[in-house]
Amino acid sequence: MSVNVRFAPSPTGLLHVGNVRAALLNWLFARQQGGQFLLRFDDTDAERSRDDYIEAIRHDLRWLGLDWDQEARQSQRLERYHASAEHLKEQGRLYPCYETAEELSIKRRLQLGRGLPPVYDRAALKLTQADREKLEAEGKKPHWRFKLDTDQRVEWTDLIRGPQSIDPASLSDPVLIRADGTFLYMLPSTVDDMDFSISHVVRGEDHVTNSGQQIQIFEALGGTAPLFAHYPLLKGKGGDKFSKRAGSGSIAALRDEAGLEPQAIISFIARLGSSDPIEPFVDVAPLRDGFEFSKFSKSSAIFDEDELDQVNAKILHQLSYQDVKDRALLADLREDFWLAVRGNLEHFNDVARWRKVVLGPLDPVIMDDDCAFLAEAAELLPQTLAGDSWKAWTSAIKQATGRKGKALFLPLRQALTGEDHGPEMATLLPLIGRARAQARLKGERA
Repeated sequence: MSVNVRFAPSPTGLLHVGNVRAALLNWLFARQQGGQFLLRFDDTDAERSRDDYIEAIRHDLRWLGLDWDQEARQSQRLERYHASAEHLKEQGRLYPCYETAEELSIKRRLQLGRGLPPVYDRAALKLTQADREKLEAEGKKPHWRFKLDTDQRVEWTDLIRGPQSIDPASLSDPVLIRADGTFLYMLPSTVDDMDFSISHVVRGEDHVTNSGQQIQIFEALGGTAPLFAHYPLLKGKGGDKFSKRAGSGSIAALRDEAGLEPQAIISFIARLGSSDPIEPFVDVAPLRDGFEFSKFSKSSAIFDEDELDQVNAKILHQLSYQDVKDRALLADLREDFWLAVRGNLEHFNDVARWRKVVLGPLDPVIMDDDCAFLAEAAELLPQTLAGDSWKAWTSAIKQATGRKGKALFLPLRQALTGEDHGPEMATLLPLIGRARAQARLKGERA
C-alpha cells in the first residue's frame, strides 16, 4: 500500500504543541514508509481564517524540519464539496433541518431530563415538502444533516486503539452544512481524503466518534475509508487537561520566548505516550526509523515543561559550532566560546549572559572582605592568558594569600563573571582577556 498522510490545520491561530504532535506523527510515519505528506489548510471558515496564520504555520513547520510534498487549501475546492453534497442529497443521505440552536438545546434538555441520550430525533425527516416551503417562506434557512445508517454497527481496527465498534443509533446525525451554506469539518475532510488518496488518518482520540461517522460518509460517496490511528491526548503535569493558556503552548512562543531548539521539541513530542524513552536527538533519523504505532499507549500522555527543558539542555550540549554559528547572539564570537559555554546552557538565550561575561561590560560581584584579596590576585595575573593560565595563576594566588578551596575560587569567579557557577574558568579566563579581567578584579565595570 502506498502511504499518503495529511496534516490539516485550520489557519485560525498559531500552531501549538497539540497540532504539531499530529503533524509530527504523520510526518514520521510518511518518511519512514517512503510515503507522501500533504499539508492541507482547512480554511473553509472564511471569517476566522487568515493568510498570515497560513504563512506562520508554514514557517513553524519549516523551522521544526517538517517538510511536505504537496499543499492544498479547502477554500479552493468548494465546488468539489458542493458536488459531493448534491450527490448525498440525491441518495437521500443529506437532509434539511430547520431547528434553531435554541430549539435543539431545549430538545437536549428534555431528553436528558427523561434519562435519555441527547440524540437528534430526526424530526426534520417527517416534514413534508409543503412544510419545508412554509418554513423557508418564513425566512428559515436549513442546515443539512447526514443520515446515518443505524441498522448495523460501524467497526474498524485502529492502529493504536485496536478493534473499535460504534453504534450509529447512539449518535446524532452529524451536521455537514450550516444554515449559511458553509461546510463544517466532516464533509470537506472526507472528500479531500478520497481525492488525495489518503491511506492513513493519524489524529487524536477525540476524533474516534467522527471516524465512525466518516466511514459511512466515505461509503455513501463511493469511497473506501483509510486506516485510522487515534493517539491519546496530552494532559498537563498535574494530570489535568492540557491547556494552551496565554499562547504558552504555541510553537512561536516556545521558539521566540522560551528559546527552545526545534530538535528538543521534536525529540520530546515524538515519543510522548509511547513505550520508547524520551531522549535528545539532534538527528531525526532514529525517531523516524523506530516509529511504530504499536508503541503508543491508550492512556493520556503527560506534557511536562520541565522535562522538555531538560531535553532542550541536552540538545544544546550536543550542538556543534557549525550548527549555531549563524545565530545573532554568536556574532563576533568564535568556536572556543561556544565549546566553553554550551555545557552550561538550558536555553540558547542563555548565551547572552555568557556573551556579556566575555565581551562586557559587566559589573563584578565583590564582597567587602575580598577586596584586598582580589587586588593582590590582579597583580599576579599573567601577562598572557592561555588554557593553562588559570591553574598557574590560582596556584600563585594560593601561595601568596594562603587561601584555598571555595575561599579561593568563588571570589575570583564572582569578580570575573558576576556568577556563582558556570563554565570552567580555565576556558573562560582567556576569552575574557587580561585587560577586562584585571579591571573587574579591581572592582571596575568592564
